[in-house]
Amino acid sequence: MAQAPNPEPICEVVVTGPRTSLMQGMIETLLNERLIACGQRSDWVQSTYRWEGELEHQPEERIRFHTRASLVPTIIARVDELHPYDVPCVIALPVTAANPAYHQWVITETV
Repeated sequence: MAQAPNPEPICEVVVTGPRTSLMQGMIETLLNERLIACGQRSDWVQSTYRWEGELEHQPEERIRFHTRASLVPTIIARVDELHPYDVPCVIALPVTAANPAYHQWVITETV
C-alpha cells in the first residue's frame, strides 16, 4: 500500500515588538492576507540588546504565527513593512511534529 505524501512543512514564526495594538493589527493583516493560519499574543518579555553602541532594555511583546514554511520569506517582507523597528526580530522555527488535523488546517487556511 502506498503511503500518503508528506504534507507541506509548517513552522512557527516568532516576532517581537512594542507592547501596543500594532502587534494585533499585524496579526489581523497577515490573517486577512492568508499568510498565516493563526496568530498568538501571549508573552511579555524584557529584551536586552546592544543598539547603535548602547545597551538597551525594552519591554516587548512576543507574537507567534503558524504558517506554511514556504510562506516565511513573504511573511518576513510583510513584517518588515508593517513593523515600527528598523530591524525587527523575525525568526522561523520548524515544527517537527503536529496534530495531523491541525497541520492540515494550517495548510488549508494559508495560500
